[in-house]
Amino acid sequence: MTQRVDLATVMDRLAIDEVVTGYAVAVDDGDWAAYRALFTPGGRADYRSAGGIEGPAGEVADWLAETMKLFPVRQHLIVNRLVRLADLGGSPGDSAEVRADFVNPMRLAGEESDAAVTAPNFVAAGRYAFSLARTPYSGWRLSRVTVHEKWRHLSA
Repeated sequence: MTQRVDLATVMDRLAIDEVVTGYAVAVDDGDWAAYRALFTPGGRADYRSAGGIEGPAGEVADWLAETMKLFPVRQHLIVNRLVRLADLGGSPGDSAEVRADFVNPMRLAGEESDAAVTAPNFVAAGRYAFSLARTPYSGWRLSRVTVHEKWRHLSA
């Protein structure tokens, strides 16, 4: 590889990392416009393994907006990111796959909850599979997100 290709690969990896981090921040902050903007026009998301839905990113964002009302406090921790860029004979291509583990502590809303109490009482964890595409005007965007929830725990 040349230095130019190496630099392009590093820049792509940083941009992809920013999209994955943006995904977690958008969900945690309930910023559904930002969530939608992370996807390609035909982008899809699949939350079925966590008891959710699969469909176009816009429809899934609407579902998340309602569902996440159950969890007023939430924080995604996305770690162990394994990024695979498409290889076009030694140059980076326009697609990528990211596999990343997540731990997601949240606080369930409830009538008995005190607004001052923010400690999590529900934790879910598993692995994300992100598929990304380089778009002409918006850079890297998600074409698909699949959640593979492995476990969850509810504290009393």
